[in-house]
Amino acid sequence: MDYTNLLYEEDARVAVITLNRPDKLNALNHDTLVELKQAVLAANESAAVDVIILTGAGEKAFVAGADIKELAAQDAVQGQRFSLFGQDVFNTIEQSTKPVIAAVNGFALGGGCELALACHIRIVAENARFGQPEVNLGTIPGYGGTQRLAYVVGLGRAAELILTGNMVNAEEAHRIGLANSVVEKGTALAAAKEMAATIAAKGQVAIRLALEALRSVPQTSLRDGLTTEAALFGLSCGTEDFREGTAAFLEKRTPEFKGS
Repeated sequence: MDYTNLLYEEDARVAVITLNRPDKLNALNHDTLVELKQAVLAANESAAVDVIILTGAGEKAFVAGADIKELAAQDAVQGQRFSLFGQDVFNTIEQSTKPVIAAVNGFALGGGCELALACHIRIVAENARFGQPEVNLGTIPGYGGTQRLAYVVGLGRAAELILTGNMVNAEEAHRIGLANSVVEKGTALAAAKEMAATIAAKGQVAIRLALEALRSVPQTSLRDGLTTEAALFGLSCGTEDFREGTAAFLEKRTPEFKGS
């Protein structure tokens, strides 16, 4: 389908979704969020896609935040709906059956930080800046930031970032676990594509099952999580990809996975 506020491209088993409002630093308005959910669902449904990359147009910003004009118009009731709508979009990303990599170029603030947190992996350029500055506007993160940030970096560090509204640079983001890796300015998308190619070369049934197991971590006890892991491990052992992967290892050759 055609998009107004983002670009969508499929190539070499990878879908690249680019937030494309560079004049607004790729700020997330309602229409952009609608298109983003549609694009992620389209990538999940595409037989030609194994991995999804999210990035922002230009080098200044991944996503600089929500559209403040839209935000400023909210009252208490509308604000809750505003939050629930954004959470639904970001939940769609987090629950993707295909890995989602954020290629973060520049500012990832407010909704942009929350968008990166909803992705499974975050590769960031050295000029990236992360923050949850909502308290400066008299509000709090509403697209999952209070929950996902605390889960990713720990409650104390999340409290500091959210309560002060301060930004952290790429190196600090990497140090606290918010970024998986830091790369040179202008190379985040290329690095994300390289990682995506590595993931796409693996057995895709195993990738899906691994994601399912990982998604259960924040919501279950260790005991229940281990039970889930064992069940999914068992499912993987019944697949053709498992037979091919183990046979290829024993025969010292490269496996040819079929995704079944």
